Amino acid sequence: MSCDYEALAARGVQGLQPYQPGKPVDELARELGLDPARIVKLASNENPLGPSDRVTAAVEKALPEVTRYPDGAAYTLRQTLAERLNVTPEMLTFGNGSNDVLELVARAFAEPGAEIVYSEHAFAVYPIVTQAIGADHVKVPAVNWGHDLDAMAAAITERTRVVFVANPNNPTGTVVEKDAVYRFLQRVPENVIVVLDEAYCEYLQGPQYADGVQWLSEFPNLVVSRTFSKAWGLAGLRMGYGISSPEIADVINRVRQPFNANALAQAAATAVLDDQAYIDRAIEVNRAGLEQLAGGFDRLGLDYIPSAANFIALDTGRDANEVNDALLREGVIVRPVGAYGMPRHLRVSVGLEHENRRCLEALEKVLG
Repeated sequence: MSCDYEALAARGVQGLQPYQPGKPVDELARELGLDPARIVKLASNENPLGPSDRVTAAVEKALPEVTRYPDGAAYTLRQTLAERLNVTPEMLTFGNGSNDVLELVARAFAEPGAEIVYSEHAFAVYPIVTQAIGADHVKVPAVNWGHDLDAMAAAITERTRVVFVANPNNPTGTVVEKDAVYRFLQRVPENVIVVLDEAYCEYLQGPQYADGVQWLSEFPNLVVSRTFSKAWGLAGLRMGYGISSPEIADVINRVRQPFNANALAQAAATAVLDDQAYIDRAIEVNRAGLEQLAGGFDRLGLDYIPSAANFIALDTGRDANEVNDALLREGVIVRPVGAYGMPRHLRVSVGLEHENRRCLEALEKVLG
């Protein structure tokens, strides 16, 4: 091959590495000859409960129409979600997961020469999309593994177009409390878009935690992004959404691909919003799982970052890739996070009680 196709790529794309998701169960079984039924996957922050019965019924009902394009406006889901959030339908933008929404915001408001501000150890999509569109990175050092909002506000310049704030943050599980988020929003100029990434917000319990939707009327430059992939149990269907002023939503929709929210995902998301018992159980299982994992790490003498999400970042005390490889041989899939500047850490998602126990037993064996 005589042509260098990488050299033909956009300048920002040339240096990118593809996003590496958690290893699928079937792939590990093939590679190591393991029984898939014995493999525990705690790598991708998924809901371990399986889908809501209402989701299963809604998807089955929608199946006969999969030969047709979905509703590009997601009318039924839009109306249902707007009522639940107490916002107008025009304030919602739907995406193929919240990743899609994050990228749409960056593409709509930033360009080469502009700056995008985000925190050290923050979600991988922020630097990926920044580089892909040719914008300039402004990565602000973290404090205690979490966002330093004062430093992030100070990092904003006249070239800043977007600021990403993950709350809780992935992969550290750290959270910024409500008053600090509010003070930060007050400091950001109105011509800078603030994306408050609340993918794990359902797990936050208590009045000290921020709910970005309450501030949309006061801060017209605010976009709140959320997802059905985590607590709502729809990771495989990919449904996320943004909440913003109608004016910002209008701009975002200009770069949104048509039919990016598929019909089955729309049906499932609409159905699960009406299943409060399911989300309550998911929150409780997660609370108990966090306690189980943290207690196990304590017994093993391992450090970890206290988490407000559905995962814990564990400090292995050594090269985490080596520990991860050993865990894979035990049939336990977790997530190394060296790409986030955390070479000794593994991110362990919360599973069911027996899955968490298997992980802890494997860790004890691997770490001696």
